[in-house]
Amino acid sequence: MGVIDAILGAGGVKAAGEAVAGAAEVFVPNATKRMQAAHEAWMGAMDQFGDEFRYGRVGWFDAAVNGLNRLPRPFLAFGTLGLFVYAMVDPAGFSVRMRGLDEVPEPLWWLLAAIVGFYFGAREAHYFRSRAPRGSAAAATPQAAAADEPNAALDEWRAGRGG
Repeated sequence: MGVIDAILGAGGVKAAGEAVAGAAEVFVPNATKRMQAAHEAWMGAMDQFGDEFRYGRVGWFDAAVNGLNRLPRPFLAFGTLGLFVYAMVDPAGFSVRMRGLDEVPEPLWWLLAAIVGFYFGAREAHYFRSRAPRGSAAAATPQAAAADEPNAALDEWRAGRGG
């Protein structure tokens, strides 16, 4: 290092290293800066989404919409049971209506399946994300469980450092 320091001057090695790092970032982006930018964007989005739910709405309109949101599942369940009853009560009428359903084009069935699937999938994802954890997340990892146990080597090392 003495020769390089003598050639570049005092502090020249550090300046040369910074110049090389700056030139390298032109070709390969800095992963740390990219991760920090992604984290800041994510936190900004979370803050924006949080602002939407900051004030609880308890008016009649919100209660009505919450009630409407709870209707599709019972309607689908009872409607399906109703089709079985209808098939037993009026087989000829049921047959005519089922032939009408047979005329529905296949892409429309795919669209219906996507809508119903995404509706129930979104509900399930919402409940999955919002349920309380069963135990402490930190206690679930083996490292956290090991951190609670006494460690003689670590205690000796801490005593030797004076900390």
